[in-house]
Order: sequence, then structure tokens, then C-alpha cells
Amino acid sequence: MEIATQWFHTRSCSDGVTMLWEPDAASSTRCNIWHVAGRDRDLLIDTGMGVLPLAPEIAKLSDRDILCFGTHSHFDHVGGHHEFDRRLMHPAEAAIMAAPDRDNMIIEGWVHTDTFEAFPYEGFEPECYTVTAAPITDPVENGDIIDLGDRAFHVLHLPGHSPGSCAVYEDATGLLFSGDIILDGNLLDDLYHSSPDDFIGSMERLKELPVTTVHAGHHESFGRDRMVEIADDYIAGRRLSGCPAAKGNSHDPRGR
Repeated sequence: MEIATQWFHTRSCSDGVTMLWEPDAASSTRCNIWHVAGRDRDLLIDTGMGVLPLAPEIAKLSDRDILCFGTHSHFDHVGGHHEFDRRLMHPAEAAIMAAPDRDNMIIEGWVHTDTFEAFPYEGFEPECYTVTAAPITDPVENGDIIDLGDRAFHVLHLPGHSPGSCAVYEDATGLLFSGDIILDGNLLDDLYHSSPDDFIGSMERLKELPVTTVHAGHHESFGRDRMVEIADDYIAGRRLSGCPAAKGNSHDPRGR
């Protein structure tokens, strides 16, 4: 297996938002990492797999303090959380973050050699990959405000993908950072702690938001019309929920 020459890539978006991602990880594990610039502090939404340090990449974007927000506790979203002092997440994910293993973070059956186009470093062994414990320092609940000084994000508890799945929404811009509760791809509701009933309730709630742009946990961003279409399709059962390949222990259980 080749060794990647540059593990993290970045792309500037509007409204002070930068996206980072790990292009040599398969699309099933390639989380969108979002950095939002604020006046007094910055917001970092999800941290990828944690196979190489993320903090030095964030330091290139800003020297302000970082509030590290986790949309949920799956391995592809929280691998780098331990690198940051302040870790915000819903308390329903606390036990997993404090004691992660290959099962509770859904690593087992998902991460294999062919999950990667290139390895992050010489000697990397996918079968031994784990996530470092990163206990929540700042529990957040639905309705809490994340204050960046000149920007404020509302925490939205949107269970379904996992019990503590959350998004953050900015009234001033209409930006929604949704994690895996809504994205323009397969919506996983058949994991060990997923709930289709909760998923439907979260979709109904999302449809009421005056969103301008959804920055999701995977795939490209999209607007409100597409968000409502995805939500309606899921509620009506027209959208693929879960993926049979996951039950067959495929290396790409999200079918992406």
C-alpha cells in the first residue's frame, strides 16, 4: 500500500467556513470536518478518523481557541477529538467517548485494508486501528448556544442515527452542520443504537428550519429544497435507509 503524501485536504467555503477531509480514506469513512471562524474562538465540527494529528492542520487556519463539537460518537467523526481541550457533545454519547472500542464505535467490520487508497504512515495496520478516549468536557443539550463571540450556533438534538446525534444551526446565516442525521447519500438507521422512529421525528423537525445551506457529515453540501426532499423521501420510505451490504460485512457498508 502506498503512503499518502498529504493526509488532510482543505477547501474554503463562504461565511468563514473551511472544510477538511481525508481523501485517501474510502468514502464510507471519509468524514467532512468543518472549521468555523469566530471572533473570540472557533468551532470545529467533527475530527475524522484520528490516524494522523488534526490539530496542526487547524493551527494553520487559526490561532484562536477551539471548541471541538462532535455530532455523534462514531469513529469516522471523533478520531481526533482527544487533541482538543474542550469537547462538546450530547451526554447520550458520553459512555462511548470515555471508553471507545472497536464495537461501540462501529469500527469492527468497517475498517479494512481496502478501506484506504493509501495508508497514513508506514506500518499502519487497519485491523489494529482504534480511537483514543476523549471524554466529553462540555455536555450540550438541545437548545444550548455555542458562542464564538460574534457568532452563535444553536445545538439541535436530532436522534436517529445514534441516540445523541446533534447538529448546530446559525440563525444569522442559515447554516446547518448536520453530521449524519441528514446528508445527500444513504441514511444509516440500522446500526446497533440507531432508531428509525427517532430518525423520522428528527426529519420532521429539520423541515421546519429556514436553512440556507446544509454542511453534512459526508458528501457535498446542499440547500433547503434538497434537505426537505431528502427528509420527505425518508419519512415516506422512498429513501434507502441502512444498507444490506452492512449486514454482509462489506468494506463499504454505506454503499458510497
